[in-house]
Amino acid sequence: MSGFNTRAIHVGSEPDAVIGAVNPAVYFTSTYAQDGVGAPRFSDYSRGNNPTRAALETCLADLEGARHGVAFASGLAGEDALLRTLAPGDHVILGNDAYGGTYRLLTRIFGDWGVRISTVDLHDVDAVASAFGERTRMLWVETPSNPLLNVVDIAALAKTSHEHGALLVIDNTFATPYLQLPLSLGADVVVHSTTKYIGGHSDVIGGFVATNDDELAGRVRFHQYAIGAVPGPMDCYLLLRGVKTLGVRMDRHCSNARVVADFLTDHDAVDRVYYPGLIDHPGHDIAVAQMSDFGGMVSFTLKSGVDVARKVCESTSVFVLAESLGGVESLIELPSEMTHLSAAGSMLEPPANLVRLSVGIEDVDDLVSDLAQALST
Repeated sequence: MSGFNTRAIHVGSEPDAVIGAVNPAVYFTSTYAQDGVGAPRFSDYSRGNNPTRAALETCLADLEGARHGVAFASGLAGEDALLRTLAPGDHVILGNDAYGGTYRLLTRIFGDWGVRISTVDLHDVDAVASAFGERTRMLWVETPSNPLLNVVDIAALAKTSHEHGALLVIDNTFATPYLQLPLSLGADVVVHSTTKYIGGHSDVIGGFVATNDDELAGRVRFHQYAIGAVPGPMDCYLLLRGVKTLGVRMDRHCSNARVVADFLTDHDAVDRVYYPGLIDHPGHDIAVAQMSDFGGMVSFTLKSGVDVARKVCESTSVFVLAESLGGVESLIELPSEMTHLSAAGSMLEPPANLVRLSVGIEDVDDLVSDLAQALST
């Protein structure tokens, strides 16, 4: 099987050999009968392995082009397991437009543990190169980034990271493996909040780590088992169900987002639109080269200040005022006071008048009309 949608539907979801069920069973079990002392048939305990989770990990690893995939109870749980491969004194370079939760985890949890963090503008090649030190172990990148939709050259950053003996970690949440395959471009690790586009229906929390590095995968899987931040079987089932329609949903997210971005670009109240599909986006050419489409996220700033931006966020009716993203329904939020509040006062602090949209799969005319009336209030 080679096509993305075919693999999304079938890998890990082969019909049951006994009864022929076309979907994997949801194995609600905490333990497994053993044929003898220390001789389990599948696993000793469901924290260590679960057939429903194994099906999800097999499917998502295949879609990312990875030999190994490890599922977690949340995106941050996956990031935590990966970062626990570091030691006190190690150094991580983080893009200066990263998710606030990642920044909080690095600074307030791992920072207190002794991991050092630098934030860098990833478009500045000299700044990135000069940020590496003897103990730099990871370059952590979001592309497209959250919330400014910056796009950076994965292959170039992989080359720089490897020249300095560091791993390149790509948060592929916004793009998904349908639009972008970081491992094929030289990245060492891919992380996801599967809560977002993978699940796609705002009804499950999850995370995922994918890699072709056998040793690193073993350490991450050990952390999954030893720390226990595993997704439940129903969570895994919902994620498997969501991923089967990922391709068709992303097509609609992308087409709707293009229309919304064009509308906002022409609106008198809007100062700047952040969307990689726009020709004047600074990362447009890179996005064309390394992505198959431009995603469903759009951010914009208003010519007025934060009070007007807040009012716009509170005036929509189809766009729901809420955090998170990637569901079938459209969402609107004010990052400076919501998702990125923990980044206040840092290099990662977003503009106060920035509005972020997760463009859903509704009828696009309804989305444009909703934004038009909100911007006119």
